[in-house]
Amino acid sequence: MQWTRAATPQPDRRRQYTIAMAITLSGNLVLAISKGVVAYLSHSVALYADAANSTSDVLYSLLLIAGLIVAQRPPDLSHPQGHNRFEPLIGLAVSLSMAFAGYEAARASLVRFLSGGLAVNPGLPSLVLLASGLIKLGMFWVIRGIALKVNSPALGAAARDNLSDVLTSAAAFVGAFGSDLINPLLDPIAGFAVAAWIFRSAYRAGRENINYLTGAGASPALRDRIAEIAAGTPGVSEVHHIMTEYVGSTLVIDIHINVDGNISLYQAHAIADRVSERLESLPDVDRAYVHIEPIGWEGPR
Repeated sequence: MQWTRAATPQPDRRRQYTIAMAITLSGNLVLAISKGVVAYLSHSVALYADAANSTSDVLYSLLLIAGLIVAQRPPDLSHPQGHNRFEPLIGLAVSLSMAFAGYEAARASLVRFLSGGLAVNPGLPSLVLLASGLIKLGMFWVIRGIALKVNSPALGAAARDNLSDVLTSAAAFVGAFGSDLINPLLDPIAGFAVAAWIFRSAYRAGRENINYLTGAGASPALRDRIAEIAAGTPGVSEVHHIMTEYVGSTLVIDIHINVDGNISLYQAHAIADRVSERLESLPDVDRAYVHIEPIGWEGPR
């Protein structure tokens, strides 16, 4: 049996995944430990909220590693189209992990707010949060670049989580610093801001990965582009049916074209092959199934 080109992971793709997984796990582990220790010593609820977020990052890093290892397995009889759908499944797990971190951050902030707040010595917490922001910014750029290169929704969710962590660390920094200089309530208020941003990021990542898992189709703009490419192929008279579906993070196209009914079967299939090759050159497309009908044949729509 011959498998499709994108269903079987390539060596460079595996290498990119390995780099991303190593950076994600090591970075999140260092930050979770350092924030947790300093939060315990300083009693900053804003830093505690950020530490909870980093702890959830460690958990999703482990899920990410397990999921991407499975997703890179080649097609087999149980999964003839490959294991790509495991990627958005892990992306969804990342989103749920982020949501739990948001809940923990909001809960701790509410308890501290109701107790009247607490002035936090800004020295050590501020240094940790500044370092965290810089580290997470670097992780965001690296992981985002890899996610775009290999078209990975799971790594895309991880990259967005890294960016949200930059903003949550900034909010926690303001809270820890402002609780001592302005008002003790700034610490739990910053915790609420951290929680809100975590929930926002979790929702956006979850929505994208649910679309991948449920077999959502291409956007209207991409469908129009697919029709334009197929119709512009020499020998194609008309495109009368297009159906698209995401299998994991890659798109499968089922398209019906009309060609001259008087040409030979060999010529008709040569046209279909050209259409397929042109469509599969699109970044998101894994494979295109092209059906041939004679001019005037309407068929299904």
